[in-house]
Amino acid sequence: MNNSTPNHSPAAARLADLRAELARHGLDGFIVPRADEHLGEYVPAAAERLAWLTGFTGSAGLAVVLADRAAVFTDGRYVLQLAAETDAALWARGHIVEDPPPGWIARHAAKGAVIGYDPMLISADALARYAEAGLAMRAMDENPIDAIWRDRPAPPMGAVLAHALTHAGVDSATKRAGIAALLREAGQDAAVLSDPASIAWLLNIRGQDVPFTPFALGFALIDADGGVSLFMNPEKLPAEIRAWLGNDVTCLPRAALADALDACAGKRVRVDPAGSPVWFEQRLRAAGAEVVGGADPCLLAKACKNPVEQQGVRAAHLRDGAAMTRFLRFVAETAPQGVLTELGAADALITFRDALAGFRGESFPAISGAGDHGAIIHYRVTKATDRPIGANQVYLIDSGGQFPDGTTDITRTVWTGPDPAPADIRARATRVLKGHIAIATLVFPEGITGAHIDAFARRALWQAGLDYDHGTGHGVGSYLSVHEGPVSISRAARPVPIAAGMILSNEPGYYLPGHYGIRLENLLLVQNADLPDATKPFLRFETLTLAPFDRALIEPALLDPWERAWVDAYHARVLAVLGPALGAEDRAFLTAACAALDAP
Repeated sequence: MNNSTPNHSPAAARLADLRAELARHGLDGFIVPRADEHLGEYVPAAAERLAWLTGFTGSAGLAVVLADRAAVFTDGRYVLQLAAETDAALWARGHIVEDPPPGWIARHAAKGAVIGYDPMLISADALARYAEAGLAMRAMDENPIDAIWRDRPAPPMGAVLAHALTHAGVDSATKRAGIAALLREAGQDAAVLSDPASIAWLLNIRGQDVPFTPFALGFALIDADGGVSLFMNPEKLPAEIRAWLGNDVTCLPRAALADALDACAGKRVRVDPAGSPVWFEQRLRAAGAEVVGGADPCLLAKACKNPVEQQGVRAAHLRDGAAMTRFLRFVAETAPQGVLTELGAADALITFRDALAGFRGESFPAISGAGDHGAIIHYRVTKATDRPIGANQVYLIDSGGQFPDGTTDITRTVWTGPDPAPADIRARATRVLKGHIAIATLVFPEGITGAHIDAFARRALWQAGLDYDHGTGHGVGSYLSVHEGPVSISRAARPVPIAAGMILSNEPGYYLPGHYGIRLENLLLVQNADLPDATKPFLRFETLTLAPFDRALIEPALLDPWERAWVDAYHARVLAVLGPALGAEDRAFLTAACAALDAP
């Protein structure tokens, strides 16, 4: 596809300006990741370079700009959104897994072409894939998009907040001592922390810099003695926060980071090759430090929630379940009238959650999709796409909340009625439910990874020749990111074993483009399994999420007896736990919604 045809749209002008800037630097191409300098999923407005250049607003993607053509890539969650938001006359569209960008560049760039990249926006592992494709890559000191983005927003300056010990469960000094011990055992002098979630967990702080996630953006170095250098704009660190951090945390401006890395000459410094910008590795090596590749040392400790965090997330889900019940009743009563829209429903859910104690905001933009919009896996309703939720439709709502004691994420799919749901829709929804139950009831030995169990969620769909193009589950933070590593449930999951204390989502689905989408999601807490005859440790899942599944979309005949018993037991638990927190009308709705599957 050649994108050199004249086009006078604003998007075309931006692309032309970027090409002129690349030519000025002697570059034949440039890669534009969605990430910011922390390689995060949710980024501040100042880092939305991909959206500014291409129009694509999904949370996962990358663009490639060559002199005569350009392409933008995303994964299966955003394929339909990518097509809707980008200009086909300017951008070829690619699946980032099926047609990786390095291969696309190798096919379309001239032999010997020099491709530029911003070393703060790509990891060492990701950069290596371009080198493996035989491409000549050049690091840029300044991002060329920033030179042409004339109205670029200012970086965020939200004040850092203390995360109370009543929610954190473990003080920062204890956490720092544990990480320092890991470094000493590995013979390492220091580690780079570029993930704001790791810094937030380690120092028991939260922030206001990123939408939907309470991050304070900055970088840190932790030494093998437990001391931490925190690189963050001083204006974000009021005196009470500096006191909260303590004497073992040195606060320095962001501009001091390069000199601090240069001072690591002769030291062994750990850098995450998958999670940190390659700039750190390049700077440290140039300074004479020995770079040791290794996962962020906070990842596993952060993912395994302590008892206080576990109890907190249970409490958060109880409150969130009450809001979801009120919302589901609202949809059931309003949608058949044709007066409720997708955006109106999403706003209503925020209103229900806003009445909850401790609610700090959504954990991600709600996916509120009726009919064929539900088939867009990560559909985001806007004023331009908003439509009524009509009668006799499949409606999917995927949403979550941020609370100081926990982060929630839940998806429910409902049939709006008043007529019964068609048999084919009930059958497919029930196969999704069977996959959900398979994960929820799984008992497995320690050492198992998410890649090992992903197929359990797909078995019932596979038996009917069906599947879904996304992972089955992701990690969830404790008042942190709703998408947390290092463990996920996916065929492409990292080979990191699932461990007790982790929180994972359980969200199989089915999507019929042009018609509807089905997804059923609960959050699960990994617990030790007490098996009397076990000869080694086993694990199980505790279901945290409390909200009914829509019985109108369940075909009981497709469920095995033990699966029907699971649904009935789950609904009985939902009613018993949430009922006392609800008013009479909401409790009556929940009682009917949680009736046994063999009830009329």
